Amino acid sequence: MAFVLGPKAAFEAYRLEAYESVGSTNAIALERARAGDPGNLWVVAKQQESGRGRRGRDWCSPYGNLAATLLVVGRYDLRLAATLGFVAGLALADALAAVMSAGETPAGAGRPAGKSPRFELKWPNDVLADGAKLSGILLESHLLGDGRIALAIGTGVNVVAHPLDAPYPVTSLAALELSCEAEALFGALSDAWTENFQTWNAGHGLPQVRSRWLDRAAGLGRDVTVNVGGEVKRGVFETIDENGCFVIRDQSGAATTIAAGDVHFGTVASAR
Repeated sequence: MAFVLGPKAAFEAYRLEAYESVGSTNAIALERARAGDPGNLWVVAKQQESGRGRRGRDWCSPYGNLAATLLVVGRYDLRLAATLGFVAGLALADALAAVMSAGETPAGAGRPAGKSPRFELKWPNDVLADGAKLSGILLESHLLGDGRIALAIGTGVNVVAHPLDAPYPVTSLAALELSCEAEALFGALSDAWTENFQTWNAGHGLPQVRSRWLDRAAGLGRDVTVNVGGEVKRGVFETIDENGCFVIRDQSGAATTIAAGDVHFGTVASAR
């Protein structure tokens, strides 16, 4: 089975570079931007050997998982461009729902037949399946010489395998006993991105994106701890604000707005 764009993405003139294995799809996308690529380019692979996650962490995956990066080029404020991470999360959640509904979901992993896993969005850029990390999303930017920015929006999905030594729950579609190949998931993802990006509409549709994201938010209304540069903040996850920042409220009733940090559900978190 080959990687192909979904029909909506193809109609909107997105383009595709597909590989069996690469070092990093994000790196390739940014190389294309520096060479003058106009954007709307998907770079996808079934194996990534030197990928990157948030805060410089490794994100490498075995053959059969999905590594997909979309190159977006335009004149965007960097703060606004960062909200495309929420668009990417919604797109993947929609794509997962689409491929799961395409056929009957088998029983497995503690689920009755016909019942799909619960897919949720974890701030800032993770997708969870039944509370375990299924996917990570990484945005990397490069300033071009003419005032435009190139944004590489990378999505890594554990399709056939997941890390066994992670310090938090991790899963894969295979571990959930869900039959889906990387190529089929990518086709659904490319179409779901097209729809959600149109909703975003250069930031004008951000309120609708925020509302949809909150509908799928993991941990909303629950106790959370957030590691912010080594300082641990505790409270109840209240919302994300209009800029996509994480808002918690502590026991005194004071709200704290967090632009970047690592979220842990519950009241205990490491300051590492």
